[in-house]
Amino acid sequence: QWVSPAFRGLPCGGSGDVALDAMRASGQFHPAAFWVRRTGRRQNGRPVLPADPLPPFGYAPSSVLPDIWRGVGAVPRSLAGAVVAIGNFDGVHLGHKALIAEALALGRKAGVGAALVTFEPHPRTVFRPEQPVFRLTPPDLRAMLAGECGVSAIAEMPFDRTFAAQPAMAFIADMLMGRLGAAGVVVGSDFAFGRGREGDAALLHRALEARNRPVCVLDPVLFADGLPVSSSRIRAALEAGEIALANTLLGHRWRVRSGIVHGDKRGRLLGYPTANMLLSPDCRLRHGIYAVRMRLEGAMGGGTWRPGVASFGRRPTFDDGAPRLETFLFDFSGDLYGRIAEVEFAGWIRGE
Repeated sequence: QWVSPAFRGLPCGGSGDVALDAMRASGQFHPAAFWVRRTGRRQNGRPVLPADPLPPFGYAPSSVLPDIWRGVGAVPRSLAGAVVAIGNFDGVHLGHKALIAEALALGRKAGVGAALVTFEPHPRTVFRPEQPVFRLTPPDLRAMLAGECGVSAIAEMPFDRTFAAQPAMAFIADMLMGRLGAAGVVVGSDFAFGRGREGDAALLHRALEARNRPVCVLDPVLFADGLPVSSSRIRAALEAGEIALANTLLGHRWRVRSGIVHGDKRGRLLGYPTANMLLSPDCRLRHGIYAVRMRLEGAMGGGTWRPGVASFGRRPTFDDGAPRLETFLFDFSGDLYGRIAEVEFAGWIRGE
């Protein structure tokens, strides 16, 4: 999704995967590989991402929705025997894309696909329910973004305290090697799992090496300021209204997905009808006015990104009620009520 300017506009994801093939041919699989090759910018041996703008509107990689398996029933063929990348993948940011790119590369060598093993709900929700997690990508959006990166399947493991209490070796033997039959595993260097977080990348490597399965451990991706790309940092950027920074760290424009509901119709009376969407209560996006674009699902313009402007907040001019997202689309008319839509954020304009 995010590549050097020389490769912008090339399709990324699906069977074509031109950009990742080019990275493989270069001997590097990191999302910032071509920036590193051009500039030689590294810190402690790690590629460093530039604070560079994203591709212009109109760039849209191909997408195939992955198969989803939630730990019950037969494992899909697209998941069984795949190379798996393990993590929460909230946001599917540039660090996650590095894991996915490596899983795709290992999968090509083995002649199998790449899949994700992730956990639902977010583990922090289980252990600290009094502190709701600002989810960058709920499961449906996570799956869509993973599909755009070329992932063929996702094992979405139901996470609770019982699951967390299982021994690390039991997770490896019963799930990774047993039900999934993973051909290889990719994790970040800070990955921990099992009872009391007793399992780590080193244990995973030892256990799978004995089964002749490759394990790849990647260091965090660093931004231009030398700090790691992380979901926490992206959440903080969105809470501050720093859309450009959040989008750069993500490697794509942050988006939300929800149904369009009836509003107060004040915008229609003023000549600016808006599409009203209720976002998750855990959304902590800064209240304000944003440059956006919207894509509707289904017929009547479905799949076409349309530019517009959106307000997120409590509408202080009127009722100061519950936060909602109100989007005005340029040069569009039609009945949108009941439709499912995605809204992609391009930039901050002003406070509400």
